[in-house]
Amino acid sequence: SAANALYTCLPYCLFVWKSIQAIVARAGDPRAARGGRALVVTAHPDDEAMFFAPALLGLRSVVLLCLLFSGNYYNQGEIRKKELEQSCCVLGIPASDVTVIDHRDLLDDPAVEWDTQLLATLVLKHIEAKNINLVVTFDAGGVSGHANHISLYTAVRYLHSEGKLPEGCRVLVLESVNLFRKYISFLDVLISCLLPRDELFILTEEETEQAKRAMRCHRSQLLWFRQLYVLFSRYLVVNSLRLL
Repeated sequence: SAANALYTCLPYCLFVWKSIQAIVARAGDPRAARGGRALVVTAHPDDEAMFFAPALLGLRSVVLLCLLFSGNYYNQGEIRKKELEQSCCVLGIPASDVTVIDHRDLLDDPAVEWDTQLLATLVLKHIEAKNINLVVTFDAGGVSGHANHISLYTAVRYLHSEGKLPEGCRVLVLESVNLFRKYISFLDVLISCLLPRDELFILTEEETEQAKRAMRCHRSQLLWFRQLYVLFSRYLVVNSLRLL
């Protein structure tokens, strides 16, 4: 039966997970020790925990987080700002390294594409002001296909392709994966290790719990399907990224 098959496979899955954790622990993570400053560009409060927690924790000594718009789709802007502060605190990001940009033309709406030139101007201004040499954001799929996420990618790609970024500033985009991989949690770690990528951030068990605590800070957003997301999403365990 399916239940028997699950019980049979579970010990092997746990063995794979423990083996990967041992490899990660022995190898260490050189990315966290690199100099410079990284800017993670997200669209809404809760993106930082839902999608970027492994990268944020991997870059914990150098990360700056820039949030575009406060997430007012359900008129919860102020509530979500406070939840963001709590989430960032759990992730070890000081308030001084969190920037929220409220702009009347950046509507929090999954069907609305944001203006590329406006976004590019706002992001570039922040990059230059904070001496950023690494930008991390969504890829062309936006992980969930959200139009606001994809707009960020389009703006950052424009800055990169037009040579407007400061010299030496790299761009990493978070890999969007298929639905199956997206919801197999830590089992996707092995797949991510085997597939080509430019950077890979894998959380330990303790760090995964930390990422889940950060996600649970967004209480106004924890509808039943997001509760399932916390349980099964690979993005709370692993981030695979590619360079532009």
